[in-house]
Parts: sequence; C-alpha cells; structure tokens
Amino acid sequence: MTRVLSELLGVPGLEFHRSLMAIENAQGRPSQDIRLSTELQQAAKSKLRLLGLDADDTTAEELFHALQQRIKADDARLEKRLRTLAARHVSAEGKVEDGIVQALKSLPVTNECYALKASVVRSLLKKQPPKRAMKQLGYRSLESMLKHEPVPSMLAAAWLTESATWRKTFVERYKSLKPRDFEMRTVAFLTPKSKGWDKLAQKVIAERKHSLISFKELGAIVLLPLPSDKPAGSTTVVTALSLQSLNDIRAASTLLKLSQVRGDFGKVVQTIVQDEPYLQAHVLDQPVPWHIVQRFYARFKHLFNETLFEPHLQVEDMSWHSVEKILAHLEPSFDFWHHTSHLGYSHKGQPVSLNVLDAALNYCNNLPFAQRIVHYGRSSLWNELVLRYLQPETVEQAVASELQPELAQEEMLV
Repeated sequence: MTRVLSELLGVPGLEFHRSLMAIENAQGRPSQDIRLSTELQQAAKSKLRLLGLDADDTTAEELFHALQQRIKADDARLEKRLRTLAARHVSAEGKVEDGIVQALKSLPVTNECYALKASVVRSLLKKQPPKRAMKQLGYRSLESMLKHEPVPSMLAAAWLTESATWRKTFVERYKSLKPRDFEMRTVAFLTPKSKGWDKLAQKVIAERKHSLISFKELGAIVLLPLPSDKPAGSTTVVTALSLQSLNDIRAASTLLKLSQVRGDFGKVVQTIVQDEPYLQAHVLDQPVPWHIVQRFYARFKHLFNETLFEPHLQVEDMSWHSVEKILAHLEPSFDFWHHTSHLGYSHKGQPVSLNVLDAALNYCNNLPFAQRIVHYGRSSLWNELVLRYLQPETVEQAVASELQPELAQEEMLV
C-alpha cells in the first residue's frame, strides 16, 4: 500500500517507507497509510466508472484524456452560469471575472477575516509611493490614486509593476505593525475597473499567465480583467484558485488573531506574507504548516481546546471549505469532482491527478499526457496524510511554544 502513496506523491519508495514506519511505530501502528491507500483505490475506481471507463482495465493516459473531456464540458457550463450572474447583477456585458466576484460575495460560507486596516495601507503607501504603478494606471499624483483606487487594487498594481526591491522594502515596513492596525471585516473580492487596468491586465496575463492576486494580510482577492481570447478552462482555474485563496486568507486570519499576544506580531505578519508559516510539530520528518492546523480543527471540531485558543480564537474561526464542493454549488455538474482534491490514480507507475485544478490547468494549457500537471493533487494528498497522523497533543504543544507567556507581557508594555 505504501507503493500506491509513493507513486501518487512522486517520492522515493524506500525513503517514504522508512518515514512512514517511523511514525507508525511512534503512534502504535495505526496503519493510516493502508487505510488511505485503500480509500484512494476505491474512490478512483468509482470515478472511473462515472467516466464510463473500465475500473479494472484503464491506462493512465486513457483516464487523463477522459478527465480533459469532463473538465471541458464542466468549464463551459460554469462560464455560462457566471456570465449570466454577471449580466444580472453587474452589467449587460456579462464578464466572467464579474461573475466570479459576484459568486464569491454570495457564497454560503464564512468570509470574515482579521485584516490590515485600509487606512494603515494608505499610510504605508504614502511613505513609499508606487511610482511605476501610478504611471501605468495614468495617475499624476499619489493623492489622485489614493482617491480613486480601492486599497487592494493599489497594492495589486504595485505588486505587478514595482521592482522586487520595492516589494521587499514595503513588506519590511510590516515589522512595525501592531494588532491595533488590524480589524475584523469581510474578505474583499474585486476586479479593477479604472482606466489603465485593461492594458496592465493584458500585459500581466500575457507575460505571467495568471490573473489573480491574493493578499492574506489585507483579506483581499483581486481578479484582473480577463482577455476576450482567454483559453478554454481558465474560468475553472481562476474560480478554483479564488476559492483556494479564500481558505488561505481565513487560515492567515486565525494565526494573526492568535498572535496578538506576541511581542513580535509584525514579524508574524511578514512571515505570513512572504512564506507559509510553520509550527515545529514534526510529522513525517517535516514541520507542520499552519494551514494544516486550520484544516485539522475544521475537521475535528471536538478536539478544539478552548483553554489554549480563547479568547482570541473560537472554533468557528477554524473553517476550511472544499473547493470542489463550492464549485458544485455554483455549477451542479462539478459534483463529479467532489472528494477529488487528494485523489489520484496510478497505472504501471504513471500517476494521474483527479484534482480539479490539475485537470483544469492541463486543459487550459493544452498539455499532452507526458507533460501533465499533478502538483495540486500531490500537495493535497500529502496534506491529507499529515492530517491523519497529526495528534491534538502535538498541535497544542507546538502552539503553546509559539505563544510564550512572556511575549504576552512584552506586548502589553509596548
């Protein structure tokens, strides 16, 4: 069974086996790897049958092409629904990005977050004006830009046009941030409409092949205007990435709320912006990313230790929503992709990801089987494996060590 996981994860079999055996022995041999492998094989066969394939005699390449046909049809349906939504609520043009924003705003999920105040971002921008962004968007003065552009749009323009040195210096300013610079508010979803954005968006999408910018510290997702000749499949890619970004923002929010007691709060903000924050709770020879902790308590709410996390966090804060489940809420045909985030199929050592993002990216980029993308499926499978071996005591000890009592006293004296 370890072979199945090894092939799907793309890791050396012997090395992976040793790592699993070590944690199995340490935890009394719960055989989580065997359970997960069995579930994966059964679930993959079920999806194969839904695709009209022989569950016992299908090659990896045959499945790959079947998934491409499936995502092609689902993406067309999703785009039609989103355009209809945009035409009904935004404008008669019915632009896809407007439909995505409208859909995100009306989702039946929690979208409150602990985020940097807009006034604080404006103050930071005044200290370090994004001159290239101003020029690109046609503003002669920073005051004019501050007046006409929403804060997330300004920061998005700066991130897209300013130098790496400018971005690094701007994030360095986060070191001085305090909890009072943050507030609870709804996650912002927007697509820039002001003059100059269409040209900038076209350039960015052509050069960098992406149209979404997410700011975890700001609690905002900015969707660039999509070109009229956007590739098929991009609607699903952008929507799925937006939903994934919403989960990331919520996870960052809980860590920031929890870190209010730390004297180096600003450093935590920096870490969240620059990299994935980790807890020193090693599972499978690796530290645990904070988003895994978020998912752990979202799945096992009964294990949430109020004594450790309150008053800053409540169990409701630890939410994590299935991307494919929400896609199915937007377009019912995506129900096929439910429970596929970490699902994979391997035949003769050739793995294929059933993750909806991998499938959509393969279709969007018109990739052949030999160059197929499996990244998101592998990442989700690794996270699922870590979740199954994670113990509440391990998490609590790691959290307690991160939030030392003396840091709380230090913050009170600032």
